[in-house]
Amino acid sequence: MSLRVFILAGEPSGDRLGGALMAGLRQLSPDVTFDGIGGPLMQELGLTSRFPMEELSVMGIAEVLPKYRHLKRRIRETAEAVIATQPDVMITIDSPDFSLRVAKLVKQACDVRTVHYVAPSVWAWRPKRAQKMAKCIDHVLALLPFEPPYMTAAGMDCDFVGHPVVNELLATEAEIAAFREAYDLGDAPYVLALPGSRRSEVGRLAPIFGEAIQNFVLKHPDMRVVVPAAAPVADLVRDNLQSWPENTTLLDPNTLDKDTAKAHKRAAFAGADLALAASGTVSLELAQAQTPMVIAYTFNWLTWQIMKRMALIDTATLVNLVSDTRVVPECLGPACQPDLITEKLNAVAANPQAQLEAMALTMERLGQGREAPGLRAAQAVLARLPQ
Repeated sequence: MSLRVFILAGEPSGDRLGGALMAGLRQLSPDVTFDGIGGPLMQELGLTSRFPMEELSVMGIAEVLPKYRHLKRRIRETAEAVIATQPDVMITIDSPDFSLRVAKLVKQACDVRTVHYVAPSVWAWRPKRAQKMAKCIDHVLALLPFEPPYMTAAGMDCDFVGHPVVNELLATEAEIAAFREAYDLGDAPYVLALPGSRRSEVGRLAPIFGEAIQNFVLKHPDMRVVVPAAAPVADLVRDNLQSWPENTTLLDPNTLDKDTAKAHKRAAFAGADLALAASGTVSLELAQAQTPMVIAYTFNWLTWQIMKRMALIDTATLVNLVSDTRVVPECLGPACQPDLITEKLNAVAANPQAQLEAMALTMERLGQGREAPGLRAAQAVLARLPQ
C-alpha cells in the first residue's frame, strides 16, 4: 500500500522546503502519493495543488483583513479535504497562521498524524506558542540545532533536519569571473547592500543604507557597491538608488533568465568583501558564501517597544545564535542610523577575518557536509510514522 501524504505550503520559502522534502520521500518511498497545496517546485514533484499557493502568501494586518473571509474558507476547505481523504500523514510547512489553523480543525475531527516543518522561534519570543502548537501537532522538523528541546518540552516529537542553506550551490570561480565581467567590476573590491525583500523593508531601510554606504565609500574610494534586489521589490530598490553612490550596481533578476539571475546572485555573494544586510535568513546565505557582514534593521516605534520587552535573546542574527558568538555587528531599532552603521562597516572592513570562523561553525552546525536537509526531513517523517 502506497504512502499517502497531504502536504501544504503557503509561500515560496515553504515551496522550496516542500519540494526538497517531497523529493526525499519519493527517494525513500517510491510509491508515495501527494495531495495538498503548494507552488511550482512542489508541483514538479507530483503535487496537484488544490488551489494556487499564492492565495496564502499574504502578510500584514492591512493585507490580510480584506481577504480574511476567503482565507478562513480556504482553511476550512483544506481541513475538510484532509479529514475526507484520511492520509497517512499531514505535513504543514511554516505559514503558521494558516497551517496550524488547518491542523487544529483536523485534530478536532480525526487522528491523522500531523507534522509541522519549521519550528516556531519560541527561543526568541512568545515561548507559549509551543504549548499551543502541541495541541494539534505531533511532530516538528526543526531547521536549527538548538530547537528540539523547546519542542519536546511542550510534548511534541522533534528532529533537527538541517537548514536548506547548506544545500545551496556555491559560486564557481568561472561564475564569479563572468559576473564581474557582466557588470564591469573588473577586480575592484565591493560591498553588498541588501535592504530586504519586502516593500515595507526597502522603504524603511534603503534610505538609511544608502547614506551609510555613501559615508563608507568616502573612506574607501576604490570600493564599489552591488545591490542584489529581490524580484518583487527591484523597482522600488531602483528608485531608491538615485541618492546612493554613483558606482552602485543593481542586480535586477527581472531583467535576466532564472538561471542567470541565480548565478549572478551566487557570484555577487561569493565575491563581495563585506555586506550590509537587513536582519533575516540572508545572514546565513552570507555565511555560506563566507562574506563578513553588518546587520541592520528598524521598526516603527511601537513595534520596537513591544519586541524589546518580549525578546528572550540579545541578538537577532542567526550566525551569532548558531555559532554561540556575537561576532556579527548589529544596528537594530534606534541604533539603525547611518553613522552607526558606517562605523560598524569600517570595523568589519578593517578586520574581516574575525567572522570567518563563526560563519564556518554556523554552516557545520546547520548540517553542511551531511545528507541533504530534504532527505533528512523525509527520513524523520518516515521513522516516526506508526508501524
